[in-house]
Amino acid sequence: MGKLVRFGVSMDERLLKTLDKVVERRGYPTRSEAIRDLVRTEQVRDVWQKGKGAVVGTLTLIYDHHVRELNEHLVNLQHDHQKIVHSTMHVHLSHRMCLEVIVLRGRPRQIQRLADRLIAARGVKHGRLVATSGEDLV
Repeated sequence: MGKLVRFGVSMDERLLKTLDKVVERRGYPTRSEAIRDLVRTEQVRDVWQKGKGAVVGTLTLIYDHHVRELNEHLVNLQHDHQKIVHSTMHVHLSHRMCLEVIVLRGRPRQIQRLADRLIAARGVKHGRLVATSGEDLV
């Protein structure tokens, strides 16, 4: 961590109440930590939007493994992108439904394209990419 700098922030009283509710609901020890977290979120969003450098993300899929050829399709897509697929965890939720969490690392556009293809596969009921970076976070 770099040098800690103090600064003042002026905001509308209603907005401050909103911040305090976030601090309480999420369990932040201080307003400062909540604000730091909000800035980091914007930092990650900016890195992904610029599309430069390596980023990481997790893709969570819920799918019906009884859909014909779906398992093979999902595995083939991951093997075709082995340079950005780093790990996969598979969980059996029920007799039909599975959850898969895939850790991805690479360029933002590559990750987003692969995530879109996996989510769009017939038999996938829900998918969500959680994008982050990591190396440049302060």
